[in-house]
Amino acid sequence: MANKDLLNYTLQLADDVMILGHRLSEWTGHGPVLEQDIALSNIALDLIGKARNLYQYAARQEGNGKTEDDYPYKRDVLAWTNVLLVEQQNGDFGQTIVRQFLFDCYHYYHLEALSKSNDEQMAFIGAKSLKEARYHLQYSSEWMLRLGDGTEESHSRMQKAVDDKIHYFEELFIPTELEARLIKEGIAPDLSIIREKAFAKMNAVIQESTLVLPEKIYTQQGGRDGKHTEHFGFILTELQFMQKTYPDMVW
Repeated sequence: MANKDLLNYTLQLADDVMILGHRLSEWTGHGPVLEQDIALSNIALDLIGKARNLYQYAARQEGNGKTEDDYPYKRDVLAWTNVLLVEQQNGDFGQTIVRQFLFDCYHYYHLEALSKSNDEQMAFIGAKSLKEARYHLQYSSEWMLRLGDGTEESHSRMQKAVDDKIHYFEELFIPTELEARLIKEGIAPDLSIIREKAFAKMNAVIQESTLVLPEKIYTQQGGRDGKHTEHFGFILTELQFMQKTYPDMVW
């Protein structure tokens, strides 16, 4: 059971960054200015690179000839366990920044704790990805400030983005049953501690950006159980097109 838990946890972490990386890659060639086009593409590459490390680790755990490509290309929608936040549509630049900022608030502190995992490979992946996540959080935080406390137009758009996306934030901190078991074993980080740090960072940046959280926040969840939004099917259609058209094709 412990091995199965670790495998599913590895896939859960990989799915989060794989889908967010894919979403950000959709900005390539469409960024508001060249510098931000490149920045978003680089962040996408960082996230997909981390996903590869995790999928490779999952393949080693599972054996049976599995490769890292089997997980993103050959699983149906119900097998994916990413949170709903990362599959939300890009929208305008402000919507993308708020989505990224919320994930970064969780991701940085999660990696910081994961680097101390009792599982040697998890600790290695956490430590290796931490520097990149620190930059991601700095980048999204600076844009929150610039746009939130900017013009009337940018403030209005950012406030709408916060109102839209904040309902997906809490799901990141709700432990699954397997996560709860791995927390006790010192393999997965304690999400209650990460939540405290992430919310403190989120609230501080929101306040400095002259933005406000809605009075009522309705937690949207289901992604960890394979219950996704209507957007997710379109993501997989694009992501898995080549493998479904030409099964087992390799470059």
